[in-house]
Amino acid sequence: MQISRDGEAMVFHDEGLGRLTGAAEPVASKTAADLGTLCVAGSAERIPTLPELLAAIAGAVPLIVEVKSRFDGALALTRRVAEVLAAYDGPVALKSFDPKVVAALRGLVPEKIPRGIVAESRQDDPAYAALPESERRSLAELLHFDETRPDFLSWRVDDLPCAATHLCRRLGHRPVMAWTVRNPDQRRAAGLHADQMVFEGFLP
Repeated sequence: MQISRDGEAMVFHDEGLGRLTGAAEPVASKTAADLGTLCVAGSAERIPTLPELLAAIAGAVPLIVEVKSRFDGALALTRRVAEVLAAYDGPVALKSFDPKVVAALRGLVPEKIPRGIVAESRQDDPAYAALPESERRSLAELLHFDETRPDFLSWRVDDLPCAATHLCRRLGHRPVMAWTVRNPDQRRAAGLHADQMVFEGFLP
């Protein structure tokens, strides 16, 4: 989930539009109406808003909504997602890489909506470049646990098993989701060390 220039929650994974639409700008530079005219991955599909997606799903299947963040403390997207979900009756869970987002959601959405932290044991992605080492360690070792109190973990499959997920599963009784599973070896690791998985490129 990304935020548009006019504050709408957009169902789009990347911060930039280039990989999936060919447009050069970031999502946040365009209004929801403008984003809704862009075709995704060469198809006829357009970028929907979160309200549009929820109206189309209408509770027929469970949804997991990832709230994106730049780790800069901005919570406009978090608040908009919470506002939209307040009027939705279908099964849904929320997750984010950003502990501040997960912590904020605790006071913004009903307790019936599970909240999860997305994490990995090694912060080698450029998205973490601006974070000090102390914050990277907090992310890798779940040192923010008292602040976020996640209902589930979503962990990079190639980092499994690790102490954080093992302790949360065995002692905290919290489920772990593995991401992103793309091959048989990763599928086996997810089966051993996680309770569910995010997968692409094959049928498990």
